Amino acid sequence: MTTPIAGEGGVDAYEKLAELGITLPPVVPPLAAYLPAVQSGNYVYVSGQLPLVEGKLPLTGKVGAEVTAEQAAELARTCAVNVLAAVESLVGLGRVVKIVKVSGFVASAPGFTGQPAVVNGASNLFGDVFGEQGRHARSAVGVAELPLGAPVEVEAIVEVA
Repeated sequence: MTTPIAGEGGVDAYEKLAELGITLPPVVPPLAAYLPAVQSGNYVYVSGQLPLVEGKLPLTGKVGAEVTAEQAAELARTCAVNVLAAVESLVGLGRVVKIVKVSGFVASAPGFTGQPAVVNGASNLFGDVFGEQGRHARSAVGVAELPLGAPVEVEAIVEVA
């Protein structure tokens, strides 16, 4: 564990995760030719994370058909946990200053327009863990398909000290 930095971003993410009953999993291995996260300057760019739990998707299918919006929001929360695991493995959560940008992709059935509520599953987790430093800019996009039939995928840009 990295000691939290002082000042802005000095939230103890490890303590908050423990309060929430969340244990970070090992970083999810890439499914293709990319890295889970890369650092450039004071920013970590986290690749799209699927809601994999122990290497498996708990649900597959389109949101608004096989998967409810509520289930998808929980899956987005799992994606956010996997984002944090990628940051932890690269630089440590104690160095996080701010969650800057979150992009959520929702495999959507025709007519489904609740993508923002789904991606709130990820946004709310970042807020719960980092407080004000977890508030971020965001996109919530409906897509036709995601890798492995996942209902949701989340990527992030994180400022670090």
